[in-house]
This record gives sequence, C-alpha cells and structure tokens, in this order.
Amino acid sequence: MRSISEINQKIKEGKALVVSKDELLSLIEEKGYKNTFKEVDVVTTATFGPMCSSGIYFNVGHSRPKIKLGGGKVTLEGVPCYAGFAAVDLFLGAGALPEDDPRNRVYPGSFSFGGGHVIEKLVRGDDLLLSASAYGTDCYPRKELKTLINIRDLNEAVLFNIRNCYQNYNVAVNLSDKPIYTYMGVLKPNLGNANFCSAGYYSPLLCDPYYKTIGIGTKIFLGGGVGFVAFWGTQHNPCVERTEKGVPKRPAGTLALIGNLKGMNSQYLRGTSLIGYGVSLSVGVGVPIPILDEEIFENVCVKDEEIFAPIVDYSYDYPQETGKVLGEVSYKQLRSGVIRVQGKEVNCGCLSSLRKAKDIASILKDWISQGKFFLTEKVESIPDCESGYRFKPLKERLK
Repeated sequence: MRSISEINQKIKEGKALVVSKDELLSLIEEKGYKNTFKEVDVVTTATFGPMCSSGIYFNVGHSRPKIKLGGGKVTLEGVPCYAGFAAVDLFLGAGALPEDDPRNRVYPGSFSFGGGHVIEKLVRGDDLLLSASAYGTDCYPRKELKTLINIRDLNEAVLFNIRNCYQNYNVAVNLSDKPIYTYMGVLKPNLGNANFCSAGYYSPLLCDPYYKTIGIGTKIFLGGGVGFVAFWGTQHNPCVERTEKGVPKRPAGTLALIGNLKGMNSQYLRGTSLIGYGVSLSVGVGVPIPILDEEIFENVCVKDEEIFAPIVDYSYDYPQETGKVLGEVSYKQLRSGVIRVQGKEVNCGCLSSLRKAKDIASILKDWISQGKFFLTEKVESIPDCESGYRFKPLKERLK
C-alpha cells in the first residue's frame, strides 16, 4: 500500500520511479510482475483524438465606451460565440460553424473551418477578429464592436470540455450500398472499411476501469498544459458489460476537463474537419496513475488483446438507436489493420493518434520525474455502477 502524499514526497526528493505505459510493460517482461509492482510509483497514460464536446470560455475585458455582449450577437473569426452570460464573458464550442458555411447543402460538406480551428488559432497566439452587435443600455451604451483579440490580452481564457476521454468506443462500419459521412469518418459501402477512435491500452480510463485513482480534482496534462478533472463527463455510463478483469466492452465512462488555455500548446489542441459531419477539436490528455495498491497496478497493466470494442453499423443501427452489435473485436486485432466482420476481411483505421498519446505520456513522465508536476488526491469519486448512478436515454413524452 502507498499513498499519494508518500509518492509526492518521493517525487520531491527525486526518488520516484515514473514510467510510461510502454515502459511499464517492458519492465514487467524484464523484472517480472511482482518486482515491477514493488518498484513503480506512477504510470503515465494518455490519449489524443477528436473530442467534440469541448470548448473555451473567455473574458475579453471592457471596451470604451462599454458594450453589453450578453443578449447580442458575437463572432470570432466569423464563428458564433455564445454570449448569454454577461457583458463580456463568452463561450465558443468546438463544433460551432460560421453562419455562411454551406453545411451539407453541398453534400458532403467540407467543414473546413469552425470552432475547433478558432481555438487552435487562439492558443497558437494569432490575432483574431471579434465582431459584435448589441442592443445598448444606459450602462452599456455601445452597440457595435470590431476589434482584434489575442490570447495574451484576455483576462481569462479557459478550456472547458464537458465530455472527453471516452472509456472505450464503437468500431464503425457501413452495411449500406452507399458511402456515409459520420463523426467516425468516411465509411465505405458494403463493409468497405472500419474506423475506431481510442488509444486502447494507453487510454486513461481503460487503465483505471473502476475510477480508483481518477476522480474530481485529479491533476492532468491537458492540451499541452496543466488541467484538472472537473466532474464526470456527460453521457457517463459506467454500468455496461465488462470483461472478467473489469474492462468495459462498450462506451462507458467520460470526463469533464478544465484548464488554463493560456498555458496550452496548439500541438495538442487541433481543429479537426470531419467531411460530411462537421468540425471538432482534437485534444491531448495525459493522466498519471499512482500505484497505490496491487489492484490498481493490475488494472493499469491491461493490454490491447484484453480490451474489446463493439462493431456497430452506422448506416442504420447507430442512427436508429437499435442497440444492435455486429460483434466484438480486440484492440490488438484493430491495430493489425484488418478485422473480420460477418465473415469478411475489412481494413480498419484509427481517428486517434497512438503516437501522439505516447508523446504526451512521455512529456508527463518528464514533468513528474523533474519535480514540476505533483499528483493530487481526488476530492470526489466518479460514479461507478455500484454508486447507483445510471445513464438515462431521452424519454420521448409527446404522443
């Protein structure tokens, strides 16, 4: 048994053994399971991929004369911001689109620019055009505003993502006779390809399947800077079928994440275009797993061959919410590039980047090893199935 305070003391003294997930598996091969458990203090895990439920809130400061943006119309680089908070507080979602974007009127739409791309530009340090119109009040008389803003000049700029780090996810295929365009990428007709989106054995919530160490208040790598788990994410769904080792076999837990945008890096926050679907933001997340006991250690040792994902038809079963699953496949099979679906060999690809996930885990490892990053005790646990939490689908009440 170890405690986080004990591990932090070892980090402070430069004595903690911090390893990435790959290094952990190599150590087990070299020194054995028991010796590795005794020696390792922290394992760094990570993921990088499109995470649509992401966005930023920011405060632009007051103009002279003042303007009340709340209730008005505001765009940043032509992309609408939500202004319904107060005078100069704004929110920009990763999926927001310019009003003149043709969407899917020209099918499939290219969705070349949107909220995710604006966030990337802002983090990169670009000057961005803010345009606003307001109705004017006695205390906020100005009605029009056009100005360039830069992240350095903002009072606050905060990344706040309400659903990130999905714990496992679908493998998407297309059984129809025409191509379809989805948030899982372009799917060719008649099982022409399969797409998945997960870092698999590197993914934080697959390395901590019962949320033993990851909870509200957990300090993480977020977008190239430091962030925290703010809450469990929307659509958090811990009560799904699991393997004997407790690994979810369906989309399950999610995290809501928050962090100072001013400390982040555009390498790990990338605007993403999904043809025929929309825009998103690819987010880099790294989570340290403290080895507090053997159960946590056993969970973090999970391999791709022990993680299974459901294969789902996105031409009918997904959009119609039938719940039908065509089969299950391990991440080891997915990483091979070819899986079998209904007796047919199908080429598969991944929307997330395992290489970037490994880079993030390595950076986080260095931060901890150098005493620049200390672990936090979670202040509240994320609900698991035993907590009584249940994901509730929409109830249609109109008849």
